[in-house]
Amino acid sequence: MARPPAAQHRTGPDVDERHPPIRTRRVSFDWAQTPLHWIPGDPVATHIINSFHIVLPEGEKWFIQCVKDARPHIRDARLLREIKGFIGQEMVHARSHQGVLDRLLEAAGIDVTAITGPAGRGNAERPARMAALKERSPRRWRRRLRFELAAVAAIEHYTAVLGQWIMDNDRLDAAGADPTMLDLLRWHGAEEVEHRSVVFDVYRAMGGRYPTRVLAWVVSLFFLYWALIGGSLFLLKQDPSIGKRITLYRVVRAYRRSVREGHVPGIFRLLLGEAPVYLRPSHHPSQICSTARALEYLTRSPAARAAGYDPY
Repeated sequence: MARPPAAQHRTGPDVDERHPPIRTRRVSFDWAQTPLHWIPGDPVATHIINSFHIVLPEGEKWFIQCVKDARPHIRDARLLREIKGFIGQEMVHARSHQGVLDRLLEAAGIDVTAITGPAGRGNAERPARMAALKERSPRRWRRRLRFELAAVAAIEHYTAVLGQWIMDNDRLDAAGADPTMLDLLRWHGAEEVEHRSVVFDVYRAMGGRYPTRVLAWVVSLFFLYWALIGGSLFLLKQDPSIGKRITLYRVVRAYRRSVREGHVPGIFRLLLGEAPVYLRPSHHPSQICSTARALEYLTRSPAARAAGYDPY
């Protein structure tokens, strides 16, 4: 998947790719006019992207829990400010994607509680489990938290790359994709680019090292494959408007067509193609994507403008 370098979108010397201000924008979205197949004629691409709506509400809450656990151990004042902005943004992301589940998927008769239920219970039980572990063995608690932070940092790498992709991809507009859904995805993607360094920096501040970063990336890779492939198949099988029987052959054929038409990125190319970037020992998230491009989108995001937000 093509990913433009950050410098390509840089608009001026005042754009700080390493430490941009991270601002919470409390936006909202109205799904009343959004169809279930919001990419017209392409239910497979629609549900590949819809699979993010299933995992993100609880996923974002887990991200927040991990960063909150680490926050008392952070001494860098700037990183603490960035953590505050990160938490605010992720809270709004979780709420916004939950709105898609409640007002679009559930309204169409698609029940996702088989996935969201266990994830929600896991988040609800995690604080007590971590507190008990910390009491038994502070060293094991710290090691466990570092691993979770490394996993979140790996996922944040991919959400930033996908955010850049969705902002730069005009083929979805040409395909007639629903503008409200595109705005949600691009607003979210812009903020993922904006805060892409935070969890990585928290991980390093907690003493995280390269071997754990690699191991957590491998675990995160399997999770992302499951979320994208398993989630899209789960949605397609429940979609009441698809008359044909869902078979792997039909899904793969439709998926390849969707990739050619630019409706979704190539999943395998995305996940494995980013490995040489993320696994480079000297890697830092500020070296990828473009904060300037993110801010450019946020100046014209309908949801951000309706809520009265300038980028900063």
